[in-house]
Amino acid sequence: MAERMRVIGGGLAGPEAALMAARMGADVDLYEMRPVRQTPAHQTADFGELVCSNSLKSESENTAPWLLKQEMRRAGSPLLQCADAAAVPAGHALAVDREEFSRRITAAIAAEPRITVHREEVTELDPEGPVTVLASGPLTSSALSEEIARLTGQEHLAFYDSISPIVDAESIDMDRVYFAARWDKGTADYINCPMNREEYDRFYDALVSAETVKEKDWEKLDYFEGCLPIEELARRGRDTLRFGPMKPVGLRDPRTGQTPWAVVQLRCENLRADSYNLVGFQNHLKYGEQARILRMIPGLENAKFLRYGQIHRNTYIQAPAVLAGRLHFKAHPRVFVAGQLSGVEGYTESMGMGLLAGIYAAAAAMGREVAEIPRGTALGSLVNYITHAELKRFQPANITFDLLEPLEEETRRKVRDKKERHRMVCERALAKFDAWWSGLAR
Repeated sequence: MAERMRVIGGGLAGPEAALMAARMGADVDLYEMRPVRQTPAHQTADFGELVCSNSLKSESENTAPWLLKQEMRRAGSPLLQCADAAAVPAGHALAVDREEFSRRITAAIAAEPRITVHREEVTELDPEGPVTVLASGPLTSSALSEEIARLTGQEHLAFYDSISPIVDAESIDMDRVYFAARWDKGTADYINCPMNREEYDRFYDALVSAETVKEKDWEKLDYFEGCLPIEELARRGRDTLRFGPMKPVGLRDPRTGQTPWAVVQLRCENLRADSYNLVGFQNHLKYGEQARILRMIPGLENAKFLRYGQIHRNTYIQAPAVLAGRLHFKAHPRVFVAGQLSGVEGYTESMGMGLLAGIYAAAAAMGREVAEIPRGTALGSLVNYITHAELKRFQPANITFDLLEPLEEETRRKVRDKKERHRMVCERALAKFDAWWSGLAR
């Protein structure tokens, strides 16, 4: 007999898991602690609120992020459907209007009769109780974090993630900037703020000497390598930013025909195009310092900041030690883990783990057996990484070709072209996904 299951967390992975489970026929109790208890980073109590970037990464065919989204679309991912409907211009990337994205997720949950929403904090876990999906995210409360540590018998890890600043579109000096997408891929949806060498040097010197927010006594600023604050990145060398978030390659200024020394890119935040975020400019600077330094960027001299950059604590478990291939705790098979808490990094990756956890948990609640996602898929590659990575070096991961199952050695020798090899990997992955998904539906 089917039993009710519960999902803890109303970010990205939780709603994805709840909606997928409901579509499979499971009855779901969805718990979200906001607004009863807020987090340091969220501003609303909405489901699926994006607190960092508004980008779900590349839609360019035969890239790893594209492959992951293609698999999820083939499975009918509820949140990707919301993202596609809330998309804003972003060149070759999928970016969303944050408010519209959250509104659509909330509406989808409200329209699903099998889901009951509970606005309360969960602080206790019963491994013998209802089948549970833990999707409380990187900002899991202290009480629930301690409960997870008790349940797993292991210390969970923590790192620091960051938020990019957002500026009012009307405060951008459009005479000093230009629209373009790198290498003219997609449409020219990004605002580009060009810098010459002198402007860049002044900006760099101000940035590396700026006053940062003081670390609290209980904090250990162990930043995630894939999302370093821009001032930390800058301290690695004067040209580090020019080969990173301020890379000018492929962004020729159409007004001059020249490639700038450095470029700051602004990406549209919503469908109204009334606000833009500074791509890759997450930071840990004091607000006054941010205003002073970011206004040194050409075109932002009179910028009005709708949100300053921030740093917040992210939590994730030691997945290789405690998680099984179906995303449940090895010691407690009725408790599943999804989203960034499981050890993936990125919006789409978190949704993907929510999709899988929802399927696996619903099957457990309904007394059904489902096959594990194949290793050769993008989703399967993420699961393989978080469950088999070397524990001492384990760090949250985005989907990349490095994680995907490689081609056979003989094929790699014959096919020298990298793009063709990527196409072949994607083609094989989608075939494996289709076979798994069709078997699941039977």
